[in-house]
Amino acid sequence: MTEETTTAAPSTERPALPDHLSTDERSPHFVKAIFEHDVGIRFNDKERFDVAEYCISEGWIKVPVGNKVDRKGNPLMIKLKGKVESFYK
Repeated sequence: MTEETTTAAPSTERPALPDHLSTDERSPHFVKAIFEHDVGIRFNDKERFDVAEYCISEGWIKVPVGNKVDRKGNPLMIKLKGKVESFYK
C-alpha cells in the first residue's frame, strides 16, 4: 500500500513553471522536468501551440517562421511581444 502512494505522488506533483523557458535542450533556460508534463502557453488571451521560448516578465514569445532554417539547420525564430501566460494542461 505504501508503494502505491509513493508512485502516485510524483505523477501529481509538478515543478513550478519558470519565468523564462525554452524548448531547446542547449539553452540555459531548458528544464527537462517541466517537459515531462503538458505545458500550455497563452499569448494575448489565445493558446499557442508553436512556442519555442517565452519570458513572462518581459512579455515575449519566440515562434518559428514557417519552414525557414538558418545555415546550421535550426528554424528561424521571430519574437512576438504581448501578454504571456504559462500553465499546465
